[in-house]
Amino acid sequence: MNTMLDVKNLFVSYGTVEALQNASFFVNEGEIVAMVGPNGAGKSTALKAVCGLVAVNNGEITFEGQNIKGLSPDALVRKGLCLVPEGRRIFRSMTVLENLEMGAFTLRRNQAGVVRERMDEVFRLFPLLKERRKQRAGTLSTGEQQMLAIGRALMLKPSLLLLDEPSLGLSPNYVESVFDKVAEINRNGTSVLLVEQNAQKALEVCHRGYVFEVGSVSFQGEKEDLLKDERIREVFLGG
Repeated sequence: MNTMLDVKNLFVSYGTVEALQNASFFVNEGEIVAMVGPNGAGKSTALKAVCGLVAVNNGEITFEGQNIKGLSPDALVRKGLCLVPEGRRIFRSMTVLENLEMGAFTLRRNQAGVVRERMDEVFRLFPLLKERRKQRAGTLSTGEQQMLAIGRALMLKPSLLLLDEPSLGLSPNYVESVFDKVAEINRNGTSVLLVEQNAQKALEVCHRGYVFEVGSVSFQGEKEDLLKDERIREVFLGG
């Protein structure tokens, strides 16, 4: 199995506060990998470091065999690495259609056919977005907005999709739907790195997982092993 993303001995600080200390993790091609743990454990910081959104003090980050540490976020998007941020960050005053078109910003004007093809793929995955395509994004429910945020990222056809807290603020029905869609996206050929506070759902959908505590990885393993681990069940899965 080919390693797609490989992060080794990562250190990140916010001022004098160390957010990540010697954190290492990897994603193989075709995998869903989950990062779980309490608030402030460094999970989102790890995603932001991979995406070039925070400075890295030390460590190595390689993507598809190339060193990407220090590259700009737009350069990383062009390499096939795309983040769906916590809180969705959709363009609320724009329509659903316009949001999806913004997702294809790296494509040239003469690639209109590619844009239409990718939009059709998004609409097949999220039929509701097709129904709402002329609606302003800010009028969608939070669950619908999360689908739009994921759909917008898929317009870039990433080889690795990074999801930061995709179930945050969603109703139970939409939580189920989002995780079902994450699994479908993966079956369609996209690798996924998932940060999620809902540890139970994240570990159920992933292939492997990492448990973060106080800025470092305290546990890692196959999902079956993590789900059965007594300490993980007690601390993170409610027994």
